[in-house]
Amino acid sequence: MRRTRIVVQALVGATAVAGGLVVLAPAAQATTIPVACSENALVAAVNLANSTSAAGTLTLAGGCTYALTSAHGGLTDGLPVITSPIEMIGPATITRSSLLPFRIAEVSSTGSLTLTTAVAFTNGSAVGDGGGILNHGAVTLTNSSLSSNSATLNGGGLANADTPSGTAPAATFTRSPVTGNTALLSGGGIYNGLRATLTTTGVSGSPLIITGNTATLNGGGIAANNATATTLTQTAVTVNTALLAAGGVYRVGGTMTTTDTPITANTPNNCVGSTPAVPNCTG
Repeated sequence: MRRTRIVVQALVGATAVAGGLVVLAPAAQATTIPVACSENALVAAVNLANSTSAAGTLTLAGGCTYALTSAHGGLTDGLPVITSPIEMIGPATITRSSLLPFRIAEVSSTGSLTLTTAVAFTNGSAVGDGGGILNHGAVTLTNSSLSSNSATLNGGGLANADTPSGTAPAATFTRSPVTGNTALLSGGGIYNGLRATLTTTGVSGSPLIITGNTATLNGGGIAANNATATTLTQTAVTVNTALLAAGGVYRVGGTMTTTDTPITANTPNNCVGSTPAVPNCTG
């Protein structure tokens, strides 16, 4: 049977985006999409990848800063809501460049987002959870970062949404720092919600860094609220701040494991107030 070839013309420049997309592909065939250095090209690439259930790999323009000047996923999300498996390969930065508040990305329960090779999400501003990323599906960061994002509720950098039933969100960070994010409730850096799973991993001698994050209530670095699993390995949670308690890591219920994970120099304390206690955390 003759294979149908994928033709991608929309993402090599602004004129191609204006001219539209030419896509001839079976739904099961993965796509690799080069993304020119512009907001329109990035939005078109996400829409194209969402148009099929197959995995889509977005090769971002090396060193580009994609400045999002408006929301493209309703009023709340800078990028179109991610509903299928999408990988973004850097190095590149995606940032909000607007006076209007919106997070950088939202991942639906059917979607997954993978950031690989120095993809940075910065300056997201959510009215709600997840200033950088709100996750209902699966998020994976490898050698990438979340910085200077904010949320009016939980999870300044990333929020694994509270999920009473159905597909529970999962987030995995490998050698991917979370720095300088803010939440007005809990989890300045990361919020791991009801039934969700969070895994963070560094390397020996070079831990994954979670630092400089702030929460008004609890868990300046990380807050886990009855999460199915929070697994921190070779992760340094340091110099984060909460105004109420547990400037470092805050836990309510759920399962938590810490291995080679120093939780130090957080304000007003590292983990005090957690129920049950955070493993291997003092002060």
